[in-house]
Amino acid sequence: MTRPDASDAEVTAGSEAGETALADAGLAQDGAGSGDLTAAEPTVRPERRVALTHRLYNGEAGLDVVGRSRLIYKITAVVMVICIASMIFKGFNFGIDFEGGNAFKVPGNSQELSAVRAAAEKAGADVASAQVVGGSTILVRTGQLSQAATTDVIDGIAQAAGVPPTQVSEDAVSADWGHDITNQALVALVVFLVAVVAFLAIRFQPKMAIGAMASLAHDIVLTAGVYSLIGFEVTPSTVIGFLTILGFSLYDTVVVFDKVDENTKDLARGARMTWSEAANLAVNQTLMRSINTSVIALLPVAGLLFVGAGLLGVGTLKDLALVLFVGLAAGTYSSIFLATPIVADLKEREPEQVALRRRVLARRSAAARSSAVRAAAGAGAVASARRAGGARRAGSSVALAERDELPGQVAADVVVESPASVRPEPGSGGTTTPRPGARPQRPGNRRSSGKKRR
Repeated sequence: MTRPDASDAEVTAGSEAGETALADAGLAQDGAGSGDLTAAEPTVRPERRVALTHRLYNGEAGLDVVGRSRLIYKITAVVMVICIASMIFKGFNFGIDFEGGNAFKVPGNSQELSAVRAAAEKAGADVASAQVVGGSTILVRTGQLSQAATTDVIDGIAQAAGVPPTQVSEDAVSADWGHDITNQALVALVVFLVAVVAFLAIRFQPKMAIGAMASLAHDIVLTAGVYSLIGFEVTPSTVIGFLTILGFSLYDTVVVFDKVDENTKDLARGARMTWSEAANLAVNQTLMRSINTSVIALLPVAGLLFVGAGLLGVGTLKDLALVLFVGLAAGTYSSIFLATPIVADLKEREPEQVALRRRVLARRSAAARSSAVRAAAGAGAVASARRAGGARRAGSSVALAERDELPGQVAADVVVESPASVRPEPGSGGTTTPRPGARPQRPGNRRSSGKKRR
């Protein structure tokens, strides 16, 4: 029932009151505009785009690295088997620094390089490599030669380069010197690994040291396997680059472990996630940082490998560039996909973590049951909110349903009578609309037309 003097402000207030009740109950609003008589379409607000780095850091999106550890282990194992098989059956191409030999330097350029190499081979030398160094010097490395064979090679190289034999310098490298380099490199590697294990065990925990050692072993085997497959010459520069990539891999692994240690601290107190889930969150939080660091490190190394050695033909760079390029890529992979899953698998076997997992699962099960109860109670909230909204709208004497049923808008100066105020026509039993300004007659006050008023 509408009130004759209902104004637009009251209509608006009543509509807003009903929509507020629905909003408080967490329900969709029926109406739209405040002063509109017809229901309008709800306003759709565009979702706010959140940066990928922000979603990764908060765990809203990312890689399930720890959850897919079994698949990662299988892929890594296949690659490791291929690399080990290549090292066993094909071996390495060691340079003269490791196997011993002779090195000849003669003034020349790239146009004379092929002629100088052919002359050395014609003299009976087993040429390991021939390249231009410094832009104006040709370096020819051969196997071990006798004194007579060395003299013949010097004469042949000088004739091919068009210079006197006195301008050809010769250096002999014994195999013992190469063995000394190998032994010193192995000693340095062992000392490095021991220091790494001690640091990780003290700074973090022993299981993280195991994960870091596993990732370093992966980097060593993969890099050595690629060298064996490609057949690049192993030189002292290779050893230097080899030790460099181990440091980079350890650096990236320590960054991830530091975040893992931060996420898993006091984890049992809250019981909101398991150790593996906290570790996986740490991997995703440091994922973009690891990728950015690796890309920045790989760009100059790729320039050395593909531009310096490939396009410019500077052979002295390819030994160092290849080991750095492969090692940096392998270190990035192992620090993200290998080190943390290994630590998580080891930690999940501890009794404390097993108990934590049970508590987390029990907490989530209770939360799911509570959500179901709240969802069931929400149906009652819908009816209550709609009744409250209808009561508030009725209080303003303007109901949305009644307004929708009106054939059109009613002028403000027209009085709308209620059905109770309409009395029947005398003798007809029907009803007629009273005259404007006439006093409404109640049914109980009607008098019989046959009686006269005294």
